[in-house]
Amino acid sequence: MREILISVGVMLVCVVFLIVAQFNQPKEAIATPLQPTIEQAQLPTPMSDDATEPASTSETATPEAAVTTTDSGLQYVDLVEGTGATPRPGQTVYVHYTGTLQDGTKFDSSRDRNRPFSFRLGAGQVIRGWDEGISTMRVGGRRQLVIPPELGYGSRGVGPIPPNSTLVFDVELLRIG
Repeated sequence: MREILISVGVMLVCVVFLIVAQFNQPKEAIATPLQPTIEQAQLPTPMSDDATEPASTSETATPEAAVTTTDSGLQYVDLVEGTGATPRPGQTVYVHYTGTLQDGTKFDSSRDRNRPFSFRLGAGQVIRGWDEGISTMRVGGRRQLVIPPELGYGSRGVGPIPPNSTLVFDVELLRIG
């Protein structure tokens, strides 16, 4: 009987602790909105050579023109074209990245940690959208990847990423190891 009373006492202390911890949580969101996704980005209106009037529509690039969509549904935009080597399957790549949901909520960033992330390309160590999206980059390049749920975490979600989320990554290929 004594053991039961001790167990009940410990459980009550734990419950009180959890309740107090809930009341001490910040009331505002802990995630911050980041840069807009490809669909939300506003491109400046190109000007003619004399910079007095907008360029003709044949010279004006549309946002869709910059977006590449692969057969798998992965979308990407090269923000900076790299000039170095392209990684091959099995090689270790070192990247900096910031991951957001489509609404701009940041869920992870190697830049915030000031520590590059490394993985073996094509070995299934990362989500499929990363293996595919980084495999065609060049060292020094920076790319925005828009990864559909099927190439991300799918219906299971992970941590702060809800199920069936489209993910947006700003990825910079630093080097191949």
